[in-house]
Amino acid sequence: MKIRTTVLFAALFSFSMFIVFSIQTIHAKDFSEVPVKGLVTMIDIGSKKCVPCKMMEPIMEKMEKAYRGKAAIIFIDIRENEDPIQRFDIRIIPTQIFFDKDGREVFRHIGFMSEEAIVKQLRKMGVN
Repeated sequence: MKIRTTVLFAALFSFSMFIVFSIQTIHAKDFSEVPVKGLVTMIDIGSKKCVPCKMMEPIMEKMEKAYRGKAAIIFIDIRENEDPIQRFDIRIIPTQIFFDKDGREVFRHIGFMSEEAIVKQLRKMGVN
């Protein structure tokens, strides 16, 4: 039983790492491109170690695939780079910020955000 548990844990860990790295992750040199001009942009600012952030990983992966080419869906890990904390005035993680096509912030949410709530906000902003 111990071997199976270890193998299962390793498989789950590998799967969760795949999800994290398959979401578009922005690094320090790319912050000038956030929000993405000409596209509605959703940024999720959090950490790979934060529990609500981990709960959002599969949602963010799904949103990034579903809205590719229609909206920019971006995850920024503040443990890798703290610059976004000040730039986006982050007090609690996760924080999701939605920007219109002109780069203006139109909505901000703090904490876990469900898939339904993300889709509703994107639709409200004209993204289908």
